[in-house]
Amino acid sequence: MIQKNKWAWAWVPILYFTQGLPYVMIVTVSVIMYKKLGISNADIGLYTSWLYLPWVIKPLWSPFLDLIGTKRNWFLLMQLIIALAFLGVGLLLPTNIFFVTTLACFWMAAFASATNDIAADGYYMIGLTQEKQSFFVGVRSTFYKLANVTGQGLLVIMAGFLENHYGDNTKAWSMTMLAAGVLMLVLTISNFFATPKYESSDAIEKQKATGFFEVFKSFFTKPNIGIALAFILFFRLGESQLVKMASPFLLDSKEVGGLAYSTAEVGTIYGTIGVIMLTIGGILGGILISRDGLKKWMFPMVLSLNIPNAFYAFLAITKTSSLAAVITTVVLEQFGYGFAIAGFMVFLIFVAEGMSKTSHYAIATGFMALGMMLPGLVSGYIQEWLGYDGFFVWVVLAAIPSLLLLKYIKYPADYGKKGTTNDD
Repeated sequence: MIQKNKWAWAWVPILYFTQGLPYVMIVTVSVIMYKKLGISNADIGLYTSWLYLPWVIKPLWSPFLDLIGTKRNWFLLMQLIIALAFLGVGLLLPTNIFFVTTLACFWMAAFASATNDIAADGYYMIGLTQEKQSFFVGVRSTFYKLANVTGQGLLVIMAGFLENHYGDNTKAWSMTMLAAGVLMLVLTISNFFATPKYESSDAIEKQKATGFFEVFKSFFTKPNIGIALAFILFFRLGESQLVKMASPFLLDSKEVGGLAYSTAEVGTIYGTIGVIMLTIGGILGGILISRDGLKKWMFPMVLSLNIPNAFYAFLAITKTSSLAAVITTVVLEQFGYGFAIAGFMVFLIFVAEGMSKTSHYAIATGFMALGMMLPGLVSGYIQEWLGYDGFFVWVVLAAIPSLLLLKYIKYPADYGKKGTTNDD
């Protein structure tokens, strides 16, 4: 039996940095890139929201990763595909059909990234003992967020610098995406050398998935699962639309209701200050739930996710482009999101409790991704119909369903409190 916890300080940070980078590039940075290349908000919202689909349906193929090959081989292959896809985006941007061809590359990267998530999380559970899994939760979360800083912050700042240097947005973003592809390639090679071959042991090889359809049946027959899934779908109704249109709002010209910020400024505000506040909010949310349980903090967390949206409405209605006002808005939004998502993820863990916990968690996170994808699909059309001011008012009102459902979802009041959660 190969020793567990081997080289954990080497591979856990690299593996989860590699998990976070493609997600932020596909879901967030692609929005900024297409905006700077002249794509309409309606098309940005529609086509980039479809990129959530692999994360929605990943439970459908997750059992096959147990049946075929090892998780280590799976995530190394997927990371290589992601690197090649990003290089493809960089090479195809200067062409006349860049929108279709680069979307195809992002689609390939999205399916590979969702599969990489499954394999990496499975490897994490195989490679570490239960105590070390708990210990390294903070480490993996920190490096995942550092990947967000790198993608949404440093790479966007790089693109903004190159835009100014060359006076050519296409060339700037082509070079930026090539850099992202090279970085992914370096990370893949690093994971190849850092991750031990745990799955070569006979004991682990015998742990194969069984009862494919039983996994889904047992999930959808859980008590109160209908209300729980409705809450999961509606929890991020407002945020799922805001996240698609916030960057276009900051980048658009004042003539169409935007604030006319530069690419580099948006990268700095969102990718550095914003991610730092998101991290602080997430850490605080986790501490408070661990101290008091989920019930006490769920309502404040839903409010913290949605109240900052009113500040975007204020900016759009008053056309305030003050840097202090914009930074304050982003700080509140990102902190509120980090604070709220801590409670939301604990609720997803509760929904997944019982037999087949890992597969059930994958299904729950699939519904979470669906709740992001469907509203995002129409977000650009709604924005173009209502304008930025009307759109952000609508986003504020989108908090109502989750607030109403709070009364009906059921979970133990002290769930998540230290010493009370079932870890079996």
